[in-house]
Amino acid sequence: MNKLIKTLGLLFVILAIAQSTLYVVSEFERGVKLQFGRLIEADIQPGLHVKIPFVDDVRIFDARILTVDAQPASFFTIEKKRLIVDSYAKWRIANVETYYKATGGVESVAHNRLANRVNNGLRNQFGTRTLHEVVSGERDLLMKNITDDLNRSVLDSLGIEVVDVRVKRIDLPQEVSSQVFRRMTAEREKEARELRSTGKERAEKIRASADRERTIELANAYKDAEGMRGQGDAQAAGIYADAYQQDPEFYSFVRSLNAYKVAFANKGDIMLLDPDSDFFKYLNKQNAK
Repeated sequence: MNKLIKTLGLLFVILAIAQSTLYVVSEFERGVKLQFGRLIEADIQPGLHVKIPFVDDVRIFDARILTVDAQPASFFTIEKKRLIVDSYAKWRIANVETYYKATGGVESVAHNRLANRVNNGLRNQFGTRTLHEVVSGERDLLMKNITDDLNRSVLDSLGIEVVDVRVKRIDLPQEVSSQVFRRMTAEREKEARELRSTGKERAEKIRASADRERTIELANAYKDAEGMRGQGDAQAAGIYADAYQQDPEFYSFVRSLNAYKVAFANKGDIMLLDPDSDFFKYLNKQNAK
């Protein structure tokens, strides 16, 4: 039992010594070794390493591409127009020794210093360009110039490499935005009025053309109808004339009957006629028989 306890104690001591002696740097990390606060080894590569317990101190840093989100800042263009610019930068450690000496290995310090330099670079680039150029015309060239300028300074002073700089948003100041909004609204309303006026003009032309075509179509239809009606009336008159010529007396008798039917349709009507008039010709003949 005592032997087991001694063995376990020895293993514990060995593990404690190994833990304080050995350390691992992963593939996405870099590190520096300090001895009593003095830098003795820079840019420790990934793998398993050894240090002297209680003497050596190892600092590990993230070597991946990191993002620094700069606070929105106010810049002026060459036209003296003020813009509110929100930007960010992608960076990574390029020289571990320089990075540690410049920032003490504190990532927030590196972020603050890089953010200030990004804003200074944007201020310089915006100051030599017009509003159109920074918004759309030369955006890619502007970002490339800022990235190159930053790398020429921060690589030596901070030991970091700027991979990319991008502008997330460009806004006008609030007082200018209101004026621009009102001007844009007025322009859109003017354009809308012009479009409505043009539409009404075209509608009137279309409506007038349709009315003219309708009138022409109705006139042509009336003309055709009257022509057909005249032909029908002529054919009917010819048929009546042929029938009348076959028996004029009978035709005259039928017309008289139709006249009697119409004349005596309303019993309340009063007619004053000479009994010997031609209207009662067939009635008188009937009485004579």
